[in-house]
Amino acid sequence: MKRQIVTIDEAKCDGCGDCIPGCPEGALQIIDGKARLVSDLFCDGLGACIGTCPKGAICVEEREAEPYDELRVMEESIIKGGPNVIAAHLEHLKQHGEEGYLQEALAYLREKGIESPLEERSNVKAAEDDVCGCPGSALMHFRKNGNAENQTESTGEQKSELTQWPIQLHLVTPLAPYYQGSDLLLAADCTAFAVGTFHPAFMKGKSIAIACPKLDTGIDRYVEKLKAMIDHANINTITVVIMEVPCCGGLVTIVQQALDKASRKVPVKRIVIGVRGEVLDEEWI
Repeated sequence: MKRQIVTIDEAKCDGCGDCIPGCPEGALQIIDGKARLVSDLFCDGLGACIGTCPKGAICVEEREAEPYDELRVMEESIIKGGPNVIAAHLEHLKQHGEEGYLQEALAYLREKGIESPLEERSNVKAAEDDVCGCPGSALMHFRKNGNAENQTESTGEQKSELTQWPIQLHLVTPLAPYYQGSDLLLAADCTAFAVGTFHPAFMKGKSIAIACPKLDTGIDRYVEKLKAMIDHANINTITVVIMEVPCCGGLVTIVQQALDKASRKVPVKRIVIGVRGEVLDEEWI
């Protein structure tokens, strides 16, 4: 895939190392007297190192490179650097408005039991709101009422089966607690409007993410997030619910690409919905 990534002019670089602290992700190292980009995977392309180079040897260009992987950066580089490196990395993401990466990093720290240097209060949700500044994308895990089914039977009101927020795939954090060991429902946006009984028919007992393979941008990020759910959140199964229209099949392709890149394999069920809301096809693939 093409993305923004740093490039180094060897002729200008004198190996001073001033750029190294500016890259807490660990993408740069001094090797044989020159600054080297040691991993496309770890370079976020935001260019924090550029301003620290006294020789002007570093710039950003668009070229073919591996997709940036926040979870792998945290695991293989940031955590090993200790609290100061963790703080620098989180501040780096915050200052560049990378809220998606920032939430992934915060969720990783929580999973590993590591306190975030940016959190000024012990309450995790409050700290996330302070850091991310976007209440609409703050993680929420709803606890289901134990007698919800009885209430539905007695009142005739259909209770929501939603147990989390957010649900849009660009906004979700793969390491959020509600994905851990769950059965994932990946639904095309339109399906919930086509099926009148969508909640009890498809959502009950599942974590959820929604996406539109035709209109959404950043499909590569979708692949990486699903890969993280498979490898790091250890989801059990994926149920992909799509519409019968041809473009909707792209959601299945995204899942297959994630499975190809993941180290784990999980069962995948495809459910195709007709434009009138009926189930046209259902199979494990």
